[in-house]
Amino acid sequence: MLTIEGLSKTYADGTRALDGIDLSVPQAEIVALIGGSGCGKTTLLRLVAGLDRASAGRIQLDGEGIASPHPGVGLVFQEPRLLPWLSVADNVGFGLAELPKAERAARVSHALERVGLSEHAGRWPRELSGGQQQRVSIARAFVANPRVLLLDEPFSALDAFTRKDLHGHLLALWEEVRPTILIVTHDVGEAVALADRAVVMRPKPGRLDDTIPLPLPRPRNPTSAQTEAATRKILAALDKSLRPKQSVSDIAEPQNANWW
Repeated sequence: MLTIEGLSKTYADGTRALDGIDLSVPQAEIVALIGGSGCGKTTLLRLVAGLDRASAGRIQLDGEGIASPHPGVGLVFQEPRLLPWLSVADNVGFGLAELPKAERAARVSHALERVGLSEHAGRWPRELSGGQQQRVSIARAFVANPRVLLLDEPFSALDAFTRKDLHGHLLALWEEVRPTILIVTHDVGEAVALADRAVVMRPKPGRLDDTIPLPLPRPRNPTSAQTEAATRKILAALDKSLRPKQSVSDIAEPQNANWW
């Protein structure tokens, strides 16, 4: 169980990025974080990853506090961040140095097979397409069997066809290892395709504004009535989250916000 209680983050310049975040995510649940620009989605992921320190509150994984990088938490960035001097296989196995060589090789081979890159194990990252590189980064994250996997818009730079293909690879790996997943996305369709629930955040400062359950059967049909209804619910929640709570003085000067 990933538990976030009273989490707040204020930067040195006084910017309040997050305020009072409370969120519990059971093992194996996939949660999509979605909201307007500047609502603190990436800041929240960095705090859970232990890459930054909270100003208040706490983060726990199965009762153990997280305040620095944790072996049970994996992270996939927007860009692949592969090491160019290592082969594809060595990039995937980079974090497994403590394992016996045979076990490390077996894990790497299986992970590459699951993302459809077995034949590219000996190639260099520069020889792969953008989608293939991101598959390597996903395999690298899963090969360590994390209890929690954090994904920060990992498919945002890819075309729609490649993105859909990677959704399938991600879910196939998730079915095997069953980690908790938090994925930041600006794509409502992606949230509906992947998540068990969508958590909508409100900006300035970042807060949790609404939760949309997504109890849809997998694999999900993007054109089904259930999927379309879920998409409309998330869009409505996003629209509400970006409407400022107006006072009398606010009415004279309405604010504009974009969630993309």
